[in-house]
Amino acid sequence: MLFFFIGAVVLFFFLIGIRIVRPTHRALVERLGKYNRFAQPGFHWVFPVIERMIKINVTEQMVDAEPQEIITNDNLNASVDAQVYFKVKANEESVKNSQYNVNDYQYQIVNLARTTLRNIIGTLTLKSANSERNKINGDLLTTLAKETQNWGMAIVRTELKEIDPPQDVQETMNKVVKAENEKIAALDFANAKEREADGTKRAEIKKAEGIRQAKILQAEGEAEAIRLVNEAANKYFIGNAQILKKLKTVENSLKDNAKVIVPADTELVNVIGELGGVVPLGRKGGAEEPSV
Repeated sequence: MLFFFIGAVVLFFFLIGIRIVRPTHRALVERLGKYNRFAQPGFHWVFPVIERMIKINVTEQMVDAEPQEIITNDNLNASVDAQVYFKVKANEESVKNSQYNVNDYQYQIVNLARTTLRNIIGTLTLKSANSERNKINGDLLTTLAKETQNWGMAIVRTELKEIDPPQDVQETMNKVVKAENEKIAALDFANAKEREADGTKRAEIKKAEGIRQAKILQAEGEAEAIRLVNEAANKYFIGNAQILKKLKTVENSLKDNAKVIVPADTELVNVIGELGGVVPLGRKGGAEEPSV
């Protein structure tokens, strides 16, 4: 019976001393209030009452700096909120520092982030604060990393969630932005219309130029045709017209059986002879003039 009781007590102490460390955690084992050993993921046993195990999450975590009212450099109240992403380094020294160098590191990070944001945004105007979010994030990250370097953790990144001005200021800013957008839209519309008019103008100019060129080519063609007709008339028609004129004159003269003396060596005699198949007679002792 005694052995059974002792066995049950030992089993009870063994069972209550079992500790399991997950892969997402590391652990510190303290014995009688002093650091004793470092526990990696897996099965561990601590002596009940005498030892205790402190588990620390080493995965990336996020804390919200919570919204706060900050007075900007242009004396406007802005509601500012940010998030800080961090993780405790998994090595033994860093895990020890996260427990022994700082009291409640999450609470400390939140308050440090809030204080740092007030210092940074207080030097900026509301407009510059909204337009320089990346710079604010960078400055906040640098300050937090510097201040927490002995806490055994790494500040992964910081994100500025919002910088909200007062309601009346927000309405004014919205109106300004709307007016600027309408101005830009009007300028774009005017530029588009100008480009359209310019394109139409160029098209009309090209059309007029085409018509002008067509008329020039047509006029040149007509001039060339007239030139060719003139050349043909000069070459084939002028001489024949003169001969026909002479024949017409002869015909009119012979209507009343008139006798016309024409010198034998004239072109008209040759023409008449050719037409009648007659060769002019030569003169006796001299050329005789043919009679008609």
